[in-house]
Amino acid sequence: MSLRVSNIRLSVDEPEAALPERLRRVLGLPAADIAHWRILRKSLDARNKGALQFVYSTEITIPDEQARFAQLASQARKRQALVERHVEEPFIMPPVGGQPLSHRPVIIGSGPAGLAAAYFLAEQGYRPLLLERGRPVRDRIRDVAAFDAGGPFDPESNYLFGEGGAGTFSDGKLTCRGTGPDVRRVLELFAACKGKPSILYDYRPHLGSNRLPAVVKALRQRIEALGGEIRFSCRVEDLDLADGRLRGLNTSSGYLPADVAVLAIGHSARDTYRMLVERGVPLVPKPFQMGVRIEQSQEAVNRVKYGATRLEEKLGSADYALVAHGPHDLFTFCMCAGGHVIPSVSEAGYFGTNGMSLSGRDSPFANSGLVVTVPVEAFDGNDVLAGVRLQQRYEARAYELSRNEYRCPIQRADDFLARRPTRDLPPSSYTRGGLVLADIAALVPPLIAEALHHGLPQLDQRWRGRFLAEATLVAPESRGSAPVRIVREDDSRQSPGVVGLYPIGEGAGYAGGIVSAAVDGLRTAKAIVARYARIV
Repeated sequence: MSLRVSNIRLSVDEPEAALPERLRRVLGLPAADIAHWRILRKSLDARNKGALQFVYSTEITIPDEQARFAQLASQARKRQALVERHVEEPFIMPPVGGQPLSHRPVIIGSGPAGLAAAYFLAEQGYRPLLLERGRPVRDRIRDVAAFDAGGPFDPESNYLFGEGGAGTFSDGKLTCRGTGPDVRRVLELFAACKGKPSILYDYRPHLGSNRLPAVVKALRQRIEALGGEIRFSCRVEDLDLADGRLRGLNTSSGYLPADVAVLAIGHSARDTYRMLVERGVPLVPKPFQMGVRIEQSQEAVNRVKYGATRLEEKLGSADYALVAHGPHDLFTFCMCAGGHVIPSVSEAGYFGTNGMSLSGRDSPFANSGLVVTVPVEAFDGNDVLAGVRLQQRYEARAYELSRNEYRCPIQRADDFLARRPTRDLPPSSYTRGGLVLADIAALVPPLIAEALHHGLPQLDQRWRGRFLAEATLVAPESRGSAPVRIVREDDSRQSPGVVGLYPIGEGAGYAGGIVSAAVDGLRTAKAIVARYARIV
């Protein structure tokens, strides 16, 4: 057993290398007595901007810790620290099941959920086959760069499709509401795959879209080294079902026999959604997040969060998370400090927005989604894909407004609230095709426009008039989450009535970010391991 020591504080100017000495002083121990230590959690206490401190929880191992526990706890209390016994729940994979497999398990999609499912199956000796409709991440980066430079849109290799999924071109946030051994194991895997060690304990871990491709590639290489296989430019076009069981997959590269397939398709595979509906796979509409993206000066955000002192030089660009309550709550989503507004496009003839930032978060702009949860009753109809059509309706409007050049519709926030047009193009981080002036209210459903009119003044008041000063709005922000859920059973994690089909991740409606999607993939890998024997 080890000990957890909490509320250990360092000023922002002190290096983390000073932690062992601080622990020794807080506990009154000789340095030699601390046989092992590691950081469990790191957060920032910003209540006093003149004396900012990082606050740590640590795990330590010392000789005779049971006998010395009371003494150490008493000593720590004198220094406002807390000592507790620390027992960490171990990560465990289930015993291998006995049901035989005729073919290797197939993973459809290489986003975080698909990659995690493939990795943990490969680690257990199942030699999974991963199918990705897009291209390897290195080729995908070139395709996206060519598109940003004005080249044609590639429907299979873009900001949303390709190795790594939509999360590859994002802010790279690794926050997760869940805790426990599965979350910890996923973060350990990311850290081992060229991620930063600090993602294991930072309160708001972040990689940046320039680091994510290296993590994705390293994870793929581990899967291959463990006996897995990845096939790129291989789009699943149909399912071969018989008597309620999966028999195979029709792909753009030919027929593939399969008795287990993991659906990790992502939230933008609309053609796959349609195919699943046609095949009778149970899907249901679900509420999803949609809205606009607000862009501000990063300098303005820094001054609101840090005050006059230029703490960004020590702490990096400031971020924020805000909610405005009303008939439909308006909340920030995917805030990209020091970031860029990018096109979120997976189909020709449509346009949407998103945000991303590099690991340095060094753009002069900050941007964030401002979204509302759109209820099912506001969708375009009553069928399963009504939410998809709602997204498409406003994305098509934005594309037509852009004169087919993927220009980004923009309006000053104060003009939006005053219901007047913006007369001149404001500055923006968006580059592909430039900007086009727009009535942003026409590019989102009425309930979202109403929520913005109700909520934006609240947020501005909270920031004493600085939230909307020089701010701009771009739209639509329509890919925040999936508008459908691919139904699955709680215990087996399979699609009801389709033995062998396992929906996972954001595209299936069961996750809301990189880490939660990967954890969902891990847990489905566990379910497959527990049910099926390895192929000899």
